[in-house]
Amino acid sequence: MSLLYNTGDWFALGHGNSYRKIDLYTMDWPASINLEHMTVHAAPYGGPIALVKDSKQFIKLSGGESTKPVIRIFNCSGRLISTINWDNGNSGNLVCMGWSDAEEFLVVQADGSVWRYDMFGNFLHKFSMGADVTDVQDAKIFASSSGTGIAVLTASWKIYIVNSVMDPKLRPLSELLSLSSDLTCWELVSKERNTCCLLARGTDIILARHGDSAPTTHQLGMKSDYSSIVAMAVSFNHRHLAIYTNTGAIWLGSADLRTKYCEFATGRSERPQQIAWCCDEDPHPDQQAVIVAYASMVQVIGMTGDSNIYTYDSPTVLIPEMDAVRVLTNNTHELFQRVPSSTGKIFGINISEPASFLFEAHMEFQKRSHKSDEFLCLIQDRLASAVGECVAAAGQEFDSHTQKSLVRAAHFGKSFLPGYNPDGYIEMCRVLRVLNALREPIVGMPLTLRQFNHLQPLVILDRLIFRKHYALAIQIAKHLKLPESRILEHWAFHKIEHDKNDEEVARKISDKFRHHPMGDRERISFANVAKKAQQKGRNKLAITLLEQEPRKSLRVPLLLELDASEKALTAATQSGDTDLIYMVILKMKSTTALSKFQMIIRRFPLAHDLYKKYCQANSLSTLKDIYSQEDDFQAQAELGLREALEINNVEVSIPDISGNYKKANRMLEADACDEAKKLMKHQKVLDEKYQKRLYGLPLHETIRQLLLLGDIKYADRLKSEFKVPERRYWWLRISVLSQQFQWDELEKFAKSKKSPIGYEPFVEVCLKQHNLEQAKKYLPRCSEENKFNWYLKAGCLQEAASVAYEQKDMDGLWRVHGRCAADPALLAKVDNLIGQLASKK
Repeated sequence: MSLLYNTGDWFALGHGNSYRKIDLYTMDWPASINLEHMTVHAAPYGGPIALVKDSKQFIKLSGGESTKPVIRIFNCSGRLISTINWDNGNSGNLVCMGWSDAEEFLVVQADGSVWRYDMFGNFLHKFSMGADVTDVQDAKIFASSSGTGIAVLTASWKIYIVNSVMDPKLRPLSELLSLSSDLTCWELVSKERNTCCLLARGTDIILARHGDSAPTTHQLGMKSDYSSIVAMAVSFNHRHLAIYTNTGAIWLGSADLRTKYCEFATGRSERPQQIAWCCDEDPHPDQQAVIVAYASMVQVIGMTGDSNIYTYDSPTVLIPEMDAVRVLTNNTHELFQRVPSSTGKIFGINISEPASFLFEAHMEFQKRSHKSDEFLCLIQDRLASAVGECVAAAGQEFDSHTQKSLVRAAHFGKSFLPGYNPDGYIEMCRVLRVLNALREPIVGMPLTLRQFNHLQPLVILDRLIFRKHYALAIQIAKHLKLPESRILEHWAFHKIEHDKNDEEVARKISDKFRHHPMGDRERISFANVAKKAQQKGRNKLAITLLEQEPRKSLRVPLLLELDASEKALTAATQSGDTDLIYMVILKMKSTTALSKFQMIIRRFPLAHDLYKKYCQANSLSTLKDIYSQEDDFQAQAELGLREALEINNVEVSIPDISGNYKKANRMLEADACDEAKKLMKHQKVLDEKYQKRLYGLPLHETIRQLLLLGDIKYADRLKSEFKVPERRYWWLRISVLSQQFQWDELEKFAKSKKSPIGYEPFVEVCLKQHNLEQAKKYLPRCSEENKFNWYLKAGCLQEAASVAYEQKDMDGLWRVHGRCAADPALLAKVDNLIGQLASKK
């Protein structure tokens, strides 16, 4: 089947290897642009194009035109982005220009310095290729595994390489090479974190790389005679190499020079202006092609030895891409590309693929022809693959009419597929809308589908942001369901840089951020924008923006950097985060006058309390000053007591502590201080009297020590003077007497007068010392409600049973019954008592 649809610019390079030429743009730049007198430096992936007058040509200048180079940067449709008036040296100082992988413009000067600019001509950074690099004759900007690298060739025929302009580490190749003026061309090949240099000298190719002890020399096995190599070109992926000789013969092979694909005689004697590889995603070498550009002609050469020629009215510039080559002229911008397999299966000549029949079926359906059903019947069991091919082919097209035809054909086909999963179809429709928007002349990013998938949508959004296409970036983010916060933040950065009215900028940013719908997973940061305002010296605007930042952990540190300490303290206390509050307190303490700091912090109770806590651990003198200024007498008393205890000087400090408690109207604490002072006086006397350390003991322990010493009289004196309760004193007496086994004294003390604590404690201390005989003396005097339990605890089971019977306590009798199993006589007696008590009930 033959479907001649949008195939007018197809051409074949061997059997089954078709290429096509696609018109991208009619250039919109000034009519004065003439590529014949200019050097062109274009970034891949639809990046910007830089033009500057060729310094090697003698060009007549118009009136008032500067002799210094002027670098003009355009997008791919020829719309001016920016201009750089180069004033960093004479025109001869510009050796090489190009673009980094981040679309930054790089300029290499003869003195070895490298300048970095953004696409809007703003200076970013400058670095040197090294102290030894002072007279650069040539330079190369190349893609490496580390990003973008630069290699320079000096007048002394030495080569120096930097693999990444973001982290420039110089690697000289000088120790390997011994070059001279017969070097005709050179090229860089970067692979697997290693960069090697290919140099042509006569008929030899010299390969030098770091790590090798010496360079290696290769001879090209060519059928054609030649005396020198005039040009070399490495493919975009650094896998393939093209070598052009002085006789017009071209050698095509692998970049390591081990494999030769083919040899082609161009039949032309002039030196080509450019050579570029037109690669395909198929890694097989036979599927690749090379494009050679001459003064007014472009020749496309396939690996089978076939070629095709295009002539132009103006000079051409080749721009290699990962899957194509763009051709730039004075008036047009075109793209050479191998025909994608999905497209070839639909629009190829004499094709009998399912996708081709599906497309034709849809065309006939639109004509209301019965042939549509006939075509569908031919591919009934292969309809799903046909739909997939139509969807894939739509993604490869630049023409929107062709895209729509393919998408409609896929839609037509999937309606006959029950259970068809439409995710791929829907995703392709989304991506096509994005690609078409990017290809619009005002944006000028003619990306292919493969380039789009390689860069990833987030990178493309970043590139739109850098170009200041904020509205389009937001629409694409919504369309692809991607975060929009970064776009809005960058828009805010742009406002800060270019709008000088602080109030207006703050209002616009606030309105835009607050009225933009956000999910929980995405939150715009006012702090990031405020940080940018701070960097631009607009502190007032930064503070205004920070007041709208809901996350205090982001707001507080930046407010401190902006010297807005009070606002930072307000935000920190509102958050309740003690770490944030301490951060502000310590910062203010070190940067603010003490008097002002104390006045400020008093207005924030939480912060003030935390500051006191900090002083309590780190500076008691400061804390004492705070309490004194606040007339907080209770806190002064407590702090004084703490200090006195730490230095063991309580007696000296007691009067001041007591006075502060009285001023605070804390009479209980004041009386306690006075009594403590009296007790210490007694303890000093006792220390001298008994030569034993009693000083500092509590009153209870002091009396106990006196009782142990036998000084009953002094113990009674302290009891009376300090109003020790009678019950506590009796407990002390009986515990000391039992501890000293003074049983007669204990009995005498029990008979001295009625015990205020009862007689159970007497039983307890006797049992504690395992003296049952003494305990029995006090058991009968225990209270009736406790008598049974104490008899039982003492092991007097018979007496316990009698008490339980008298008290009619059946449970008590059973408890005794459970413990007298070893005494049959007692057991029988208890059983009898239980029976008697039960009969009475």
